[in-house]
Amino acid sequence: MKLTRLQDHPLPTGALGLALHPDGLLAYLTCVDGTLYQLETATGKVQAFDTKHASYASGCVILPDGLTVITAGYDGHLLWHDIATRRCYRRVHAHPFWSWSLALSPDGRHLATVTGQYLAGGWKYEPAPAAEPTVRVYDARTGDLTAAFHHGPPVLSCAFSPDSQHLAAANMMGDINIWHLPTGQDGSPLTTWNTPDYTSWGTTKTHHFCGGIYDLAFSPDGTTLLSCGMGPMGDPMAGNGKMTWHRWNWKTGQLRDHIKDGQHGTGLMESLAWHPDGTHFLMAGRQAQGTWNAALFSAADGSLLHSIDTSHRITQARYTPDGTTLLLAITRNQEPPKNGAWAPWGRLQQFKLEG
Repeated sequence: MKLTRLQDHPLPTGALGLALHPDGLLAYLTCVDGTLYQLETATGKVQAFDTKHASYASGCVILPDGLTVITAGYDGHLLWHDIATRRCYRRVHAHPFWSWSLALSPDGRHLATVTGQYLAGGWKYEPAPAAEPTVRVYDARTGDLTAAFHHGPPVLSCAFSPDSQHLAAANMMGDINIWHLPTGQDGSPLTTWNTPDYTSWGTTKTHHFCGGIYDLAFSPDGTTLLSCGMGPMGDPMAGNGKMTWHRWNWKTGQLRDHIKDGQHGTGLMESLAWHPDGTHFLMAGRQAQGTWNAALFSAADGSLLHSIDTSHRITQARYTPDGTTLLLAITRNQEPPKNGAWAPWGRLQQFKLEG
């Protein structure tokens, strides 16, 4: 099994979020300049949507009918965009702080967004409790708030189960909560547990907590939950913690599997993607040291199957519905302007899955 690069399309600024149209011919990317872009995957033609976020556009999802894209940003807003006209027709102020992550339930009904600012809550620099719910769920069609849950800030990732009944969210301190949406209106999680394997306490150049679980993904059969990020380190400024994933029985919080020794480098892993047939999954992000920043792992035993190095930060990974193609949203290092113009520093890369 291997990945072979097919396309490398430039974007004006770094890409942070990625959603694929159901027909597989169009990709939608949210970028550092606050803009939502439509990109034709065959030609690389890029068109910008009219309405921008006031800060980074951090994530996007597309409704199953292929008519609407919803974006989230560091301005705390959710925007509903009409694909045909590329105009925004609804704006919801979801958070007073950043939307770290955005997720759409597989049935297209529920939209989850998570937030939370890290403010010291005591002399040990433990995060102070948030003043309001850090996990919010909206009706994806109407924009109405349907649920709000408290979770220790900052909450960095969220994901829906394949049956759209359960929502998972995880934070910087390694706390993972699972809510059953039909019965969780009182705010109590169905399951909750903690892992220390993603959180660091700085001891070298600065003294604070850092790290966290940057992405979550339920397996296609709904039996397990993946988490990813970076292992603990003494110097948070170095970014050289172990590339890390874990697989959990989310109904009990029991650890099922984790990345094998010797199969990782160092760096922050930001995105997970299950192959549609459930035989393997991909983890991707940015590396400090090592030989890869995206790799395929076996669902059967967690072994490393194949890896690639794009040489640039991968922020989102998505398979096409048929599983033949992998798309990666990428942010490159920004180069100084030449003749008064900035060079494109975002990318959408397409890879063919072979074997």
